[in-house]
Amino acid sequence: MYRSSFLLAALICVCFSLQAQSYQPAPANLNARQQFQDNKYGMFIHWGLSSMLGYGEWVMNNRNIKVEDYKRLLRAFNPVDFDAAQWVRTAKSAGMKYIVFITRHHDGFSNWDTKYSDWKITNTPYGKDVLKQLAAECKKQGIKLGLYYSLLDWYRNDYPYETGRTGKGTGRTAKSDYASYLQFMKNQLTELLTNYGEIMSIWFDGHWDQTAPEGSNDRSSRIDWKYNEIYGLIHKLQPQCMIGNNHHLSPLDGEDFQMFERDLPGENKSGLSFQKASAQLPLETCETLNGAWGYNITDRNYKTAGQVIQLLVGAAGRNANLLLNIGPMPNGLIQSEFTDTLALAGQWLKQYGESVYGTRNGPVAPQAWGVSTQKGKFVYLHLFKKPENNKITIDGWQQRIKNASLFTGKGVVKVEQQSGQLIIPTDAIDVTGPDTIISLELE
Repeated sequence: MYRSSFLLAALICVCFSLQAQSYQPAPANLNARQQFQDNKYGMFIHWGLSSMLGYGEWVMNNRNIKVEDYKRLLRAFNPVDFDAAQWVRTAKSAGMKYIVFITRHHDGFSNWDTKYSDWKITNTPYGKDVLKQLAAECKKQGIKLGLYYSLLDWYRNDYPYETGRTGKGTGRTAKSDYASYLQFMKNQLTELLTNYGEIMSIWFDGHWDQTAPEGSNDRSSRIDWKYNEIYGLIHKLQPQCMIGNNHHLSPLDGEDFQMFERDLPGENKSGLSFQKASAQLPLETCETLNGAWGYNITDRNYKTAGQVIQLLVGAAGRNANLLLNIGPMPNGLIQSEFTDTLALAGQWLKQYGESVYGTRNGPVAPQAWGVSTQKGKFVYLHLFKKPENNKITIDGWQQRIKNASLFTGKGVVKVEQQSGQLIIPTDAIDVTGPDTIISLELE
């Protein structure tokens, strides 16, 4: 009896495991992953109704604003200076290859002309569908478009706010209904994947609202999100569209890339990234140009162009993309502190982008001095500072080197190969600027 029960339990586990790992990405999806990794660099845009209050995109939660009071913003939102062409040009001149735009954040406000809610930008005095304009410009200027979509909602009553960690002060008392909320999300996602052309990715956020805090032993969700239905719908509507979920967990079945919030893969400076980096899926780091995601009028903690370059190269050296965020002003303009820095980093990429675009992580793991990237027969060593003892030592090196030089080609670099070890003296190399690059051409 015990043996039969054990065998039955084992069979159930195997069947469950096979069911849980049932997703088989389409060839178009696999190609999209490859291009995504080649593109390396994208712009994240947090913007919407919340931008009006100048206190970041979490203002509704952080100030415990009641839904009935937050509604009053609808008739005041009028981003008369919004220019989709300028947004896309800013990303393109920065060297970015894709944009991920907030279609609906946690306050539930929709930045497009959805048929399934009156809480949308086309019901503001502005009255226009900004997503439609942005999608058209991305297509025109050759930039891929991904869409951020919040799974949680501080506005709607049918979202399971009773078991959520956030949105407790928005005044909701009606009983939630996840079946209703799930259908609402499906309806909106269908619109987004039907009416706005080819979409590179759906970038989900908010799963963590229904779990214990990051770092807890048990981070299982308090509700069944029914991802098999949500993910299945997306892959059916646009098979190439990649799905990522900012749940701060290992990837779930049906997901196509893994993101790390405010951290490079393998680091956990933010306290959000306890998960291990996937060896199978593309990786992406998302970070902000200042301290806030959405527009914050008092946040002047701006990154320099050098910091942006090191962040991008640091991500590439860990086999990851960088999704760098801006929070445009409520009128729709991108402030000069963002555009100036992005343009400077873009100038650097025009000269050194070959060592970033299309690369994968190189044969040298990230070090205190920097990282390595590789493309074909070229290995690039990115020095952010002088190595200890003025030399780079790489153990286990087997390949012969045809040429070694500074990336600019202006200086030959001395290398020593012996007994499976590569030694590169750096005492004669002037490590200046954000990134000094040594190019190794393999035989």
